[in-house]
Amino acid sequence: MTAAVFDTNVVVSGMLSPDGTPGKLLDAILDGLCQPVVTDSILAEYETVLGRPKFGFPPSKVHFLLDAIRSRARHAPFSPVFNAHDLPDPDDVIFLEAAASLCVPIVTGNLKHYPRKVVGSTPVLSPAAFLAQLCE
Repeated sequence: MTAAVFDTNVVVSGMLSPDGTPGKLLDAILDGLCQPVVTDSILAEYETVLGRPKFGFPPSKVHFLLDAIRSRARHAPFSPVFNAHDLPDPDDVIFLEAAASLCVPIVTGNLKHYPRKVVGSTPVLSPAAFLAQLCE
């Protein structure tokens, strides 16, 4: 099974546009076609961001999704990345560390947040590129 770290923007976009590519990735997680890689920090960020009033997501829908992610997830061990704090957005460190620890890709709508000079050999894919890999 293909595993990946999903940046929060992919999860939020999937909830906002269930018929779009990020929504299809959430469906793939729910259907067991791919495995999300998480840490406690990643799960906490998902919960915090999805619970923001500006999105207006029903709490029951958020809880359902988070429970589904938790039950299907692979937990990454803590593994600091030497230069991770050089990322443009320091909040993205948790995603890079999780992906690097298990040698899985980061799936994000913000590719520029993960410059090659910082992420090294960790693959960084757009939602469309990751979905294409799943469909191969």
